[in-house]
Amino acid sequence: MLATIKKLGNLERSRSLALRVLPLVLLSLLAAHSAFAQKITMEFDQNADFTKFKTFAIRSRELNSQNPALNSDLVKKQIDAAIEKYLTAKGLTEVTDSPSDLNVRYHFGSAQKSEVEAYPAGWYGWGTRYVQVPYSEGTLVIDFRDPTTHSLVWRGIASEDKSNPTDIEKKLDDMVKKSIDKYPPKKQRSS
Repeated sequence: MLATIKKLGNLERSRSLALRVLPLVLLSLLAAHSAFAQKITMEFDQNADFTKFKTFAIRSRELNSQNPALNSDLVKKQIDAAIEKYLTAKGLTEVTDSPSDLNVRYHFGSAQKSEVEAYPAGWYGWGTRYVQVPYSEGTLVIDFRDPTTHSLVWRGIASEDKSNPTDIEKKLDDMVKKSIDKYPPKKQRSS
């Protein structure tokens, strides 16, 4: 009988510890999920006059992915269509047979990466278990160049982390939209 009481006591302590550790594990999983989020950065030439750019043409397209699903003409068409849609919505006109005010070039690549996550493990949560979580990172770089000066005037970089590379393809339109949302840039005031 005394042994049964001790077992019940141990079981109760284990359950209590599990209830304290479970929120930590869930919080870790939530943090890992948010780590697989889209990141958008933008840089631009502070001296460029963005009001003079009225037309654009897509001049260069590069795909660099080891995944065939992300390295195809269909992906190029998808990116082209998104760039055309969002730049046109900004008031620019696409030209195909004449010189443009902006030359658009983009590079899209995908790479397999992994992240190490730590979880409490062992008896009573003492100790740590490390798990390697694989994911794919897709990066789209969109450059706007002034053809008269041959200089880069604006760059948008969108990165998407997904566990499945084909999920990145579904996010391409959103990656282009969020990048071009930052065009034209707001000039920073000097103090």
